[in-house]
Amino acid sequence: MTDCLVIGGGLIGMLTARELRLAGAEVRLVERGAAGQEASWAGGGILSPLYPWRYPSPVTALARWSQQAYAGFSSELANETGIDPEWTKNGLLILDDSEKAIARAWAVDVGARLDLIEAGTVRQCEPGLRAPSQEALWMPDVAQIRNPRLLNALKVDLPALGVIVEEHAEITGFVVKNDRVEGVETRHGRITAGRVVVAAGAWSGQLLAGLGYALDVAPVRGQMILFRARPGVVSRIVLSHGHYLVPRCDGRVLAGSTLEYVGFDKTTTEEALAELSRAAIAMVPALAGHEIERHWAGLRPGSPCGVPYIGEHPRVQGLFVNAGHFRNGVVMGPASARLLADILLRRKPVLDPAPYALENRVSMDCGAEALRRRDSHCGFIP
Repeated sequence: MTDCLVIGGGLIGMLTARELRLAGAEVRLVERGAAGQEASWAGGGILSPLYPWRYPSPVTALARWSQQAYAGFSSELANETGIDPEWTKNGLLILDDSEKAIARAWAVDVGARLDLIEAGTVRQCEPGLRAPSQEALWMPDVAQIRNPRLLNALKVDLPALGVIVEEHAEITGFVVKNDRVEGVETRHGRITAGRVVVAAGAWSGQLLAGLGYALDVAPVRGQMILFRARPGVVSRIVLSHGHYLVPRCDGRVLAGSTLEYVGFDKTTTEEALAELSRAAIAMVPALAGHEIERHWAGLRPGSPCGVPYIGEHPRVQGLFVNAGHFRNGVVMGPASARLLADILLRRKPVLDPAPYALENRVSMDCGAEALRRRDSHCGFIP
């Protein structure tokens, strides 16, 4: 019998498995497809919510904790696996100044550095920008991580730590007796486990639907493109009216992203390609001279207000959930995994677990339709 079984081989699942293994638990991770794919691979790797002051305090708490941990964690993974996740602190430049009052108040409240840059000096921060006509907000401490490399490092690290990783093992149901989980059924047979963690991203709500609790997690498609640019074309993370640019160390520039409520459809569209390229070139005109190397889509695990579910199932003992991170799974990942491990192992929690507890989320007045309306200005919705 497995001590802890983690369902889901994305970033949240792998980080959770790692935390549990480092605490001494015997851990097995199962993934319905290939580990390290889906939303974890598809995102931009920005280690901050795009407009952090728009999110409720539980998101800020997870993000702030993780931001402090990422540099050391990235260095540790690079040393252990030989794969550098490329943690890079190149700052976040926000070209929208309409929310500067609330943004600055938020920064003071949480202790984040946020500076106001006059319109005439914005290009000193990012020379490639089209000449801005208004002030900008500058967050110099924001970093990024190259999420595909982070995932590849974790895929090497977990087996080295003793975590059993089983890919292409789709879960078909849970084994529950006397309101306690005893394992799961897969297409290859039963896996018995003392404790089970559901960290299946956009599929988490669907997976838990038969257990008497409606987990409000649903897929939200995001499309992105990648420019094959040279180093220096873009040097900062740039955000303008919901679209962003992320420069990688090799010069490539990611441009994202869309927000599309189309179910489990990962099809890319010509309309999104045109929208993303137009927005990117509007920010940095030089990108028009560089090839669009790739265009892809991923499915984010959308949740009310973007607050993830972290905790034990209210009706099934031994069944835990770490899901629903929506757009901020990478930046909230380390803290979410640590908090889930604390709850499961009955340790003193690193953060107050109450805002993420499943039983506390039923009355949250921020359902999917409200989320759609709130975020419609941050990306393309057909």
